[in-house]
Amino acid sequence: MNADSSAKQNTTRTESVKASRWVPVVLCLLAGGTGGFFRAVALSAPVSHSVILGALCGVAFALMVAPRATSAGAGLIWGLAYAALLWLAIPAGILPASQGAAGERNMLVMVESQFPQLVACLVCFGMPLGIALGIWGGRQPRPEHMRFSWPRAIVVGGFSGVAGGWLFGWWMSLGDYFPLIVGLGERHSHAASVALNFVVALIIGATFGLLFQRDVIGYGSCMGWGLGYGMFWWFLGPMTLMPLLSRTPLDWSADHGAEIFGSLIGNALYGVILGVLYATIDRLWLRMFVESDPIKREAEGTGLRALRSLEWGAAAGLLGGVMASPLMYVTGVLAKIAGAEGGLSLSQGLLLHLLVSTAIGMSYGLLFRREASSVGSSAAWGCLFGTIWWYLGPVTLIPLIATGECDWRVSAAAALLPSLVAHLVYGAVTAVTFFWLEQRYLRRLLFDPRSAAREQRRRRPVGTPAPALWLFVLSLGLLLPILLG
Repeated sequence: MNADSSAKQNTTRTESVKASRWVPVVLCLLAGGTGGFFRAVALSAPVSHSVILGALCGVAFALMVAPRATSAGAGLIWGLAYAALLWLAIPAGILPASQGAAGERNMLVMVESQFPQLVACLVCFGMPLGIALGIWGGRQPRPEHMRFSWPRAIVVGGFSGVAGGWLFGWWMSLGDYFPLIVGLGERHSHAASVALNFVVALIIGATFGLLFQRDVIGYGSCMGWGLGYGMFWWFLGPMTLMPLLSRTPLDWSADHGAEIFGSLIGNALYGVILGVLYATIDRLWLRMFVESDPIKREAEGTGLRALRSLEWGAAAGLLGGVMASPLMYVTGVLAKIAGAEGGLSLSQGLLLHLLVSTAIGMSYGLLFRREASSVGSSAAWGCLFGTIWWYLGPVTLIPLIATGECDWRVSAAAALLPSLVAHLVYGAVTAVTFFWLEQRYLRRLLFDPRSAAREQRRRRPVGTPAPALWLFVLSLGLLLPILLG
């Protein structure tokens, strides 16, 4: 009887596992079809064609990504990367080629005409598919999952959003510009704009905590997730939700995107601020309520670890600055740095560039410690770090120092695209050098089994949505200034 009962239980368990494999496919088929319907409404496209397209995209997404969509946030990032890749492959790739677009100019014009399809892919396909699949994946029992805390997500995320909204909103309010609520229509007073900015910041922060609590590990990755989430909110907020709330027609054209390009930079920078604040406050929450066990002692003090990271980051940043210097000189960024600091000579500008590169490398050491697990992943994190500093440096701080004003027009960003390449090179060289120095030190710790286990717990595990984040941020960070400029 016991053998028969065990066999029946095994059969039931096997059937349940087989049935569960079809759940994400059906779920994404429905989510994709629903997204296709809204895409048809937004773009005035044939409903049947759009629904079928969305359903097919949903099935393909489920088959490829289901094992990796382990939370709503992970699913969202994979969904956005999938949507961006889908747009690059078909509307921006196959369609212009099949229609005989000859020449660089004609190809660019045809790809620009497909910009509404990019917004539709991200908002109507990537977001619903990713969140739906991620919610299902997060409900599956996984031994490696840490416990999700709703109070921690809402309180830490909401407080980070409000604090970031206060810091960023205070700066933006000096020019009476609020990028988080662009597209919401006319407002009656400055106070109303400030209040709405706080509300939107609270929503973005709280949803950030709810989505990415399990995915953000260190300060650097939190900055990256904040940048990606901020860029996505530009498509979801100013391009979509704000016009709907103000009861104005949706305009997903490239011309409209170029008009509000400044709000993209604003959303991206706000996302970076949100990420840093969330990582800081979340770390404090863990120290107070989770990691208070005095038995969990460290082999070395926090100050010593920070000093080592600063030392390795300084050396890595200096090397990255040296490798990026030729590109900085060719693109004219060195001359702008010298001019921004009061008419320095080119050699003095180069020295200043190397000093700044060293300081930025030190910040990389503190922020991205233990994030990379290989040379490839370190280079990807470095490119993302370089993208962040392109938005902060040439796009924002250098014009602000030189003229007292930020120039966030799409034409200004397009003119600075060559310097983006230099920042990507700097970030990749800095990150790979830091990874080599870090690994060289960690090899000595791994001889102790206790140190090896502790370091393994701190490392970003394989299978996280970090590759999707790299694809989404780096591809759109490079393409949007080109398309809209």
